Amino acid sequence: MKKILAFALSLAATGLSFAAQPLLAPAELKALLGNPSLRVIDIRDPKSYAGQHIPGAVNAPYGKWRGPASNPGELPELPKLTALVQSLGLTPATHAVVVSSGADSTDFGASARVYWTLKVLGLKELSILNGGVKGWAQAGLPQDNTPVSVAASTYAPQLDASLIASREQVAQKAASDSAVLVDARPADFFLGETRHQAAKLPGTLQGAVNVEHSRFFNGNSAVFVPEKARQASSAIDPKKEAVAFCNTGHWAATDWFALSEIAGHKNVKLYAGSMVDWTQDTKGLPMSNVPGRAKQLLIDAKLWAERTFK
Repeated sequence: MKKILAFALSLAATGLSFAAQPLLAPAELKALLGNPSLRVIDIRDPKSYAGQHIPGAVNAPYGKWRGPASNPGELPELPKLTALVQSLGLTPATHAVVVSSGADSTDFGASARVYWTLKVLGLKELSILNGGVKGWAQAGLPQDNTPVSVAASTYAPQLDASLIASREQVAQKAASDSAVLVDARPADFFLGETRHQAAKLPGTLQGAVNVEHSRFFNGNSAVFVPEKARQASSAIDPKKEAVAFCNTGHWAATDWFALSEIAGHKNVKLYAGSMVDWTQDTKGLPMSNVPGRAKQLLIDAKLWAERTFK
């Protein structure tokens, strides 16, 4: 035991550290506050952040990490992302902790998507606050409304393509059955009973399996349960690459996080554009569970009514 302690102390003395754990409980994050290498990134809207936030947290609303309305899952251009991470003072030495509201399981997907984006940009010391601000408040931990500013960094990220699946790559993998295509959406989307407003067709990718993002939580809580991720991973062929997708790369980020970061499944990619991007292809890519024209018209009418009378 003394040797282990001495080794740990020697690592600390040389400035080296173990990799950050992907999930932090509120008490674990509280213990890290004040560490100069820590950066808490609150991705809520500016008004919510201004009202109360974790002491020292900086604000980078989720919308800044997303693509245009026509394809919101699309990864923003590298110059835009570079400017964003530099404004947050991020470098490879930073331990970045992503914090969302903690409203529900869908809200967790925002944290997971930002975590994935930061990893795509080459950052490794990453965590998500499990339960978000709601969990932090329920633990009775302090918040304040003090404005926070940080010095910009000069970090110049490069995209890690090993974490990204493009439309063309997914089409090739579907045709060759060389990857497990993981649909993170609720069953009604997977079965073609509805679609995203920006998608052109209901249905799913050919050969996909349905692993709903909500299965990793108890009820509609935003508290991620690691054991549920390990159980889901056992059903994924470890010899195959896995590609997570949904409508816009939001729910899919939770599946990617569960399989890759928690269960340790090797070679997991995220198809950021997901079904909105897939159905915009002019050639008409292969799909499963696409309903007949009459059912599609009913779905169109329902979505129109939701848009019009919401």
